[in-house]
Amino acid sequence: MTKATETFTFLGVACILYLVLLFGLIPTPTIVKEEILTVFPWWVLVSFGAYSLGNIGYHVYKFRDCEEAYHELMEEINQAKEDLREKGVTVD
Repeated sequence: MTKATETFTFLGVACILYLVLLFGLIPTPTIVKEEILTVFPWWVLVSFGAYSLGNIGYHVYKFRDCEEAYHELMEEINQAKEDLREKGVTVD
């Protein structure tokens, strides 16, 4: 099973369970149905957004500068420009 299949299977089961609880097919206390289940999707969405922003921020903070890769890439760009100029293509 691929990771995408596992993820969609989990999300499908979670959605079905949520809908079963929300529509009362499995008896739940009224307070749970009215106060928890109605805001649960928003809570999940906000939690996922906070996690995503935190994860991106952390990895941007920990990102290393790649000076060697920058110089190597610039050298390859210059070589490509020279090769194109030799073939008669105008390059900026």
